[in-house]
Amino acid sequence: MTHQNTPSTWLRPADEPDCVLRLDVTVCPCPGLQVSVPARLRYHRSDPYAVHLDCHADLEEPITWLFGRELLAEGLNGRAGIGDVTVRRSGSDPELLAIALNTPGHTAVLYTPSAPVRDFLRLSYRVVPPGTEYQHLDTGALLHRLLDDGPPAHRDRPQPE
Repeated sequence: MTHQNTPSTWLRPADEPDCVLRLDVTVCPCPGLQVSVPARLRYHRSDPYAVHLDCHADLEEPITWLFGRELLAEGLNGRAGIGDVTVRRSGSDPELLAIALNTPGHTAVLYTPSAPVRDFLRLSYRVVPPGTEYQHLDTGALLHRLLDDGPPAHRDRPQPE
C-alpha cells in the first residue's frame, strides 16, 4: 500500500538494494601493473548479514562475491576473514582497504579507499542496526524455499493415507 503523499524516491522495489556504493577498485594482476575495475557494494535488508560485492559492475552480468557485513566492518579496523574472502587495511597505505578474493589457484586483491566503505557500513547500520539482523529474516519464505527446492525424493514421496 502506498500513500499519495509518499515521495516516489522512498518507494523501493523489494529486490532493490537498501544501500549501494559505487567505487573503482584497483587490482594489481602483476608487479608494476594496476588496473581500475568498476565495482559496487550492495546491502539488502532482506539478506541482513551479507554484503554483495559486484566486480565489473559495468557488465551486464557482474562477478558477485557475497560475504559477511561483520567481516567487512572488522577488516576496516584490522585483519578479518579466512578462506575465500579476507579484508584488511593496506600495509602500504592505512587509508586503503584491501579485499582479497580467493579461488583455487588464484587470488585477486582489490584496493579501495576505506572512508567510503566505512560510510556505506554506517548507512547499512541505519537500515538494520547490528544485532537486529535476525528480525529482518523471512524464515517462512526460507522454509518454503527449502521445502520446494528439496531433493525430488522428498517431493515425490507418497503421502500417508
